Amino acid sequence: MTAIPIQLAPAASESLDLPGPDTLVLLNREVRPDADLARLSRFADDRWDLSPGVFEATAKTHGLNFTLIPARLRPAARHYFWQLLNFTGARVVKHSTPERPAVRSVALAFASFRHFMTWLDSQGVGAFPDISEELLDRYLASFTDDEVDLARQYRLVGEVRRLWFYRHTMPSAMRMPDAPPWDGEESSVLLGKVKPQRENRRKRIPELTMQQLLMWSLRLVEDFADDIITAHGECLKLHMTDPRYRREHGLPPRSRIPRSADRKLAAYLEELRATGGALPGITNPDGTRRIHWMHVGRILDSYGTFDTTDHTRHEAAAKGVPIDDDAYLRAPVTGQLDGRPWREQPVRFREARDLARHLSTACFIVIAYLSGGRPGELLNLERGCVTHQPDTGLWLLQGKFFKNAVDVNGNKIPDGLVRRDPWVVIEAVADAVAVLERLHPHQLLFPVWLEQGRQDRRGTKRPGQARTDDTLTLDIKRFITWVNQQCQARGRNDGIPTEGLGSPTSSRFRRTLAWFIRRRPRGLVAAAIQYGHLHTRMLQGYAGTYESGFPDECAFEDWLYRVEILAEDEEALRNGEHVSGPAADAYRQRVNAATRQFAGHVLTSERQAHDLLGNPLLQIFHGQGMTCVLDPAQAACQLQGTADDPVVTPDIDDCRPRCRNIARTDRDIEHVRAQRDDLQKVTADQLAPPIRYARERHELQRLDRIVNEHERDTHK
Repeated sequence: MTAIPIQLAPAASESLDLPGPDTLVLLNREVRPDADLARLSRFADDRWDLSPGVFEATAKTHGLNFTLIPARLRPAARHYFWQLLNFTGARVVKHSTPERPAVRSVALAFASFRHFMTWLDSQGVGAFPDISEELLDRYLASFTDDEVDLARQYRLVGEVRRLWFYRHTMPSAMRMPDAPPWDGEESSVLLGKVKPQRENRRKRIPELTMQQLLMWSLRLVEDFADDIITAHGECLKLHMTDPRYRREHGLPPRSRIPRSADRKLAAYLEELRATGGALPGITNPDGTRRIHWMHVGRILDSYGTFDTTDHTRHEAAAKGVPIDDDAYLRAPVTGQLDGRPWREQPVRFREARDLARHLSTACFIVIAYLSGGRPGELLNLERGCVTHQPDTGLWLLQGKFFKNAVDVNGNKIPDGLVRRDPWVVIEAVADAVAVLERLHPHQLLFPVWLEQGRQDRRGTKRPGQARTDDTLTLDIKRFITWVNQQCQARGRNDGIPTEGLGSPTSSRFRRTLAWFIRRRPRGLVAAAIQYGHLHTRMLQGYAGTYESGFPDECAFEDWLYRVEILAEDEEALRNGEHVSGPAADAYRQRVNAATRQFAGHVLTSERQAHDLLGNPLLQIFHGQGMTCVLDPAQAACQLQGTADDPVVTPDIDDCRPRCRNIARTDRDIEHVRAQRDDLQKVTADQLAPPIRYARERHELQRLDRIVNEHERDTHK
C-alpha cells in the first residue's frame, strides 16, 4: 500500500497556524490510497475521522468526538488536536525528537485530554489562560480522591505537559500561561513513585497450557491442514451456487438452463443408488431425518429450484435413497491422529469455515510463538514472506515494522518499513506460512475474513484488512474450546488446560517463549528441536537484535529465574546446607551479598534486567550435580560469549571436573549419590565388556571421592 498526499487546494483562510472551518483535519498527513478524499473530516466537524491516516493492516477505527468536551473549551480543544496532527516545526515537547505523534497516538491521547477538560469545566474554568498553578495542584490532588491508578496518573500529567508545550502553536487567546506546570518537576517526583513494572501487566501462559496449545496447533498445521483446506475449498464452491451469497459478496448472478435441475437431480440420485451413498440430511429434534434440499440445490448448482417449501415431487423421486444425519462434504479424511483417522465422519458443510478459521489461528500460534515476533508485525505479514537459504539451511521470515518506523526528519512513516534483518525461524514456521498461502487467496496472511470478496462488505469504517489483537484473542479462545470439545467427545485426556489461563492475548507468546528458553532449554518444541536450539536460531536474525525487544524479554525471564534460585540458595544456607568444592567460599559470599543487594529489588524495564544480569554476584549457575560460581578467568569450559562480556555464561553441559569454579551443595550431592547408585548397578555386571567396565568403574571412583570429600567437610 502506497501512501498518497492530500492534493486539495487550501481555502483562503487556511494556514498551519490558524486553520479555518473547512481546513482538512489531516491536511499535513498522508492518507490511505483507498480513502475517499471528498469525505475527509474538516476542522469545524464535531467528529473527526482519523482512520484514513492509519496504515497498519490491523488498524481499528480511530476518531475524535469533540461533543464529549465541554462546549466552552471545545474550540481550543480543536485547535490543540489539529496542531498535534499537523504541526511540523521544531521540537515542542521536552525530551522528544522533532517527530509528530502518530495519528493513532493522537487518538489515544484524547481520553486523558478529555479527563482534564471535564475537570476544568467542573472548576468553572472556561479558557486555557485561566489555568493557574494552584488549579494544577488541585488537579493533581484529585487523582488520590478519585483513586486513579498509577499508570493513568502518568498519562494524565503527561497530557497536561504536552498541552503546555504546544501553547505557542495555538491562537494567543487559547494558550496556557508561560510558567511550566508544577514548576517543571518530573512526573516521578510529583507522584512520588515509579511506573508499575511490566511484569505486573503481561503474564506468561501456564506451562502445560502452552505445551498443549502448541502441540494441537502443530497437529492442525502438519496433520489436518490438507483435509481442512480441501473441505474449505469445497464449501466455498457450494456457497457460490447460493444467489444470496453471490449478492452479499458482489458476484454476478449465474445463468440458468431451463428444467436442468430435474435432470441433475435424476443423475445425482442414480449415482447415490449405485454407490450406496446417502442424501444430505437434517436431524429433527425427535431423531427423525429429512432431506436437506437446500444443500442438494448447492450440490447440483440449482439452488433456486430447491429453495422452496414444497418438495413433494422431489421426495417422490428420492424415495428409497438413505438420508444422512447431516450435510457432509465429499472431501476425504486423510489426516492421522495416533495412527487413526482424525475424524470418524467427513467434514460437515456447516463446520468447514469454522475449521478453516481454527487452522488459521493454529498457524498464527505456531508463527507467533516460534518466531518471537510482535503480534502487530506478524498480523501484517504478506504472501511470499518466507524464503529458504539452501547453502545455510536457514528459513527467513520477512515483514514490515511500524514501531519506530520514521523518516530522516523523525516523522512516522505510516505505511511502515520492510525490516532490514528478517527473523530466522525453524521449518515449522515456514510450514505454517505455506498452509496460510494455500488456505485463502488474500495478500495478507491473516485477513479479517478468509472468504474472497467479503473484506469490503463488513459494514464498518475500520480501514485495516487484517485481524486485530482483540479478534485474535477471541479466535484463540474458540480454538481452545474446539480442541477440548473434540478431546471430550473422543475420550482423550490431552486437551488444553484453561486453569489460570485468563485471556490468551497474542502478546503473551513472546514472554512465554522466553520463559521456556530459560527454564526448559532441553524441552522439545517440535520433532527433535529443543528450545535451546530454537533460541540459537532466533538469535541469528532480527529476534537477536535489541530493536526486536526479544533479548530483553529473555533477560527479564533470566533475571526472575536467578532471583528465585538466589532465594532458594539463601534459605538453604540459612537452614544449614553445607557447600564443598573449590568455589565453596565464593558461593557463600555471593549468595549472602546478592541477597542483601537484590532482595525486594523492583525493575522498571526489561532492559534494566539485562544490565543487572552482568552483576558478578548473580553469576551462579546450577547444573546436574554441581554449581558453577563463574569466574570467566578460571573457567575450564567453553564460555558462551566472550570473556569480557558482562553477561557471559558457562557451558553447564560441558563442565570440566577440575574447574576451579565448581561448588557442590547438599542438593548437588543428592544428585551425585543417585548417579553413583546407578553406576554401582552397572559395575556389578561381571559380563560387561572390559573397556566399558573400566570406564564406568573409573567414573564410580570419581563420584565416590566427591561424596566422601563433601561428607568429610560437613563433619569438620
